Amino acid sequence: MVKVAIIFHSASGTTKKLAEAVASGIRSVSGVDAVIAEIVGTDIVEGRFKNLALIEQLKDVDAMVFGSPTFMGCVSAQFKAFADATGDLWAEKAWSNKIASGFTIGSNLSGDQLNTIQYMQIFANQHGMLWASLDIPGNCDAEGRNRLGAQSGLIAHSKDGELNAIDLVTAKYLGQRVANVAKRFVA
Repeated sequence: MVKVAIIFHSASGTTKKLAEAVASGIRSVSGVDAVIAEIVGTDIVEGRFKNLALIEQLKDVDAMVFGSPTFMGCVSAQFKAFADATGDLWAEKAWSNKIASGFTIGSNLSGDQLNTIQYMQIFANQHGMLWASLDIPGNCDAEGRNRLGAQSGLIAHSKDGELNAIDLVTAKYLGQRVANVAKRFVA
């Protein structure tokens, strides 16, 4: 069975809802299972990510989807602490050739969410991972998916804590895309 992990931090719950939609998309693909790994406050001790069990469980996955709200133009401090804690894995090339993708949400229509996705993409590239983009042209999809037009990954928007239904549909599609790419690559 192909395994895809969703590693995310959620401050208000909206990123978690996107992660659950991504997981739903992953699980809708035959022969693929989703592992949800939420980064929580107690994982961080004196500014450093200390949940080694979470990092350990990522050794056995074939793909990873990273998620974080956009804070001040980038990933949350909690997600960054997780990323920083993977340095030894980088040196070992432990995640090399795994599939990766990402999603974010912000309260402003721009809010520099693209920078958050680009940070995740660079993080994946540093690990030698292969990035799966969101292959839906913005404003061209019959279902309205990818309504904000980001190709690098899913960018969602919520100013009131409520998710746009199309963003959840797009998140599910992102999960399906990553599952299908991982399944094809693993085969």
